[in-house]
Order: sequence, then structure tokens, then C-alpha cells
Amino acid sequence: MSDFGRIQELLGSKAEYLLDHKSKTVLKEQLHLPGPDFVSENFGDSDRSPQVLRSLQALYGNGRLGGTGYLSILPVDQGIEHTAGSSFAPNPIYYNPENIVKLALESECNAVASTFDVLAAHARKYAHKIPFVVKINHNELMTYPTTYDQIMFGSVDRAWELGAVAVGATIYFGSPESSRQIQEVSMAFERAHELGMATILWCYLRNSGYKKDGVDYHTSADMTSQANHIGVTIGADIIKQKLPTNNGGFKEIGFSKTHKNVYEKLTTDHPIDLTRYQVINTYMGARGLINSGGASGGDSDLADAVETAVVNKRAGGSGLILGRKAFQKPMDEGVGIIRSVQSVYLTDEITIA
Repeated sequence: MSDFGRIQELLGSKAEYLLDHKSKTVLKEQLHLPGPDFVSENFGDSDRSPQVLRSLQALYGNGRLGGTGYLSILPVDQGIEHTAGSSFAPNPIYYNPENIVKLALESECNAVASTFDVLAAHARKYAHKIPFVVKINHNELMTYPTTYDQIMFGSVDRAWELGAVAVGATIYFGSPESSRQIQEVSMAFERAHELGMATILWCYLRNSGYKKDGVDYHTSADMTSQANHIGVTIGADIIKQKLPTNNGGFKEIGFSKTHKNVYEKLTTDHPIDLTRYQVINTYMGARGLINSGGASGGDSDLADAVETAVVNKRAGGSGLILGRKAFQKPMDEGVGIIRSVQSVYLTDEITIA
């Protein structure tokens, strides 16, 4: 069976709905779409230094998707973000940091993203074999009662010293600490660019008030897209965002500012159109949008990951950053899931909507 046939099979009853959709909100011709010259076309006129351009090209040029303009990144920062026990107990080999890097290599990912010492532990062995992305801030779950705040775990300079080509950071937009996080990350990204590294921002929303009448708007298209827009404004070269699951958070919660055209002309209720709105808020796609793979759901992980990749690609996004769906399974099965996602971006029959 061809890759396209396998993808259709995995999508099942959703295949026609996702593969035949024609987006009429913001046309694809208005977007900066992924391609072999993505770095030159979208960063060549910016203030990014030649060293940053080289680091970005290292990310976009590596692995099975190298040279396509798409990214497949393995992120394993969950040992801090979700505790090591909840993350690695399902597959204890990943308590060993080297196996995290090996999974990324076996899967032919563009890069591996993880915490300082996960990557530092074997930096001399692997930093020249696969691009490292060091996640510099985290939410830790030892504080009781539980708090949610992204705090710095190390310096940008140390990330550079261990051989990283990029740093990653998270901002909890909407949280009480978000103003401090925006300032910290902005300065960290400025330093990363000074040293010649690329920058990736996890643009997540976090506020109990974002839930109303039983609906969770943490993944609302309008609100996540504004987080994306702030992210690229403070210097993120690549945005990581959750796939949108609804829309109208600003209207329903009744805060901030928005416009009727966001809902009447720039979006529909189709997941590809909702994700396209995320894309247009990254300077019309000039800064790559990579969607996250989400939590492991068991037997549905492969189909769910492929569906997310199809939505991201057809919306005009730049790839997927997939972690728990892969590393919480035996390595060969995890490799298979990641490579199946990559096949979505390599399959010509799956076009931009």
C-alpha cells in the first residue's frame, strides 16, 4: 500500500473531510509556505545574523524531512513538565537520556528537544550528529499545593556551550506570571540570537478563567493565535502550538479585543481553517507553526498523530513536534509513529488547502 493509501486508511471516515477540504478564508497564495528555500525566503531580509540563519538551516536541513521546509522534532521535556514517573514509567528505557537522542536519530527527526542535562549528558557523542534544542524554562510539579509557572532552569550561554543550535521556552499566556515570562523569554531569545542560535516558543494558554460553561477555551483558535502573534513579536523563529479545538474564546469569555471578521471571514468551524488562522498569526506563515502531538491515547496514537499532521500541513503549517505518543511505547513502535507523521509531509497527494 502506498503512503497515501495508508494515510487514507488511518484517517478512516475523516479522510474525505480532511483531504478534500478547500479553504476559502485566507487563500494559500497569501501564505509563506514551507519549501526548500524557507529559511532564505523568510529570514534573509530580517535582522537575523548569518550564524542564526545557519542554525535555522541546520534545523530545516536535517533528517528525513531535510530540505522540504517541514520539521519533525522529538520533544522530551516531560520529565520536568509532567514528572519523570508519569512520563517514563510506561517505558523505563527513557529514564536513560541517551535513548531519547537515539529515538530521534532512529526516527530521522530534524532535531531533538529536551532539558539541559538530558542533552548535556551525551553532548560530545551526539551534538554534531543531530541538532539539539535546549528547553531553558519549565513548570515543576514539586511545589505543594501545585502551582503553574515557567521558571528558568539554566542559561542560554550554557545551551550554546553544549552545542545546541536552538533554545526553546514556554510562556503561559494569560497566567498571573505571564508578563514576567514574556520579559524573561524575550531577553533569552535576544541572547540566543546574539550567540547564533535559533529560537522556538511553546505558546500555551493557562488561566482557569479560560473555561466557561463547561467549554475549555485554552485551545480556542482566536486566543491561541494571539499567543502566536505575541510569540513571533518577541523573536520566536518557530512557534509550537496546540491544535485548535474550538473558537470564539474572546467573545464567550468576554475579555480582550477581537473583530467580527475573525469569525465570519477568517475562520470556519473546519479544523484546517481554524489552524490556518493560527498560521496567519505567525506573519502569514513566515515563522513556522509546528503543532504538538499531545498526550498518548493508547491504540489511537498513530491515527491521531497522522490526523494532526494532515491538518497542520493542509493549513500551511511547518510540521509536528511529537513526544509522548512516541516515547511511551517500545522504541520500534515509536519510530514507526514518527515516520508515519513524516510521510504526511512527504506525500505529494496531500496538498495545501
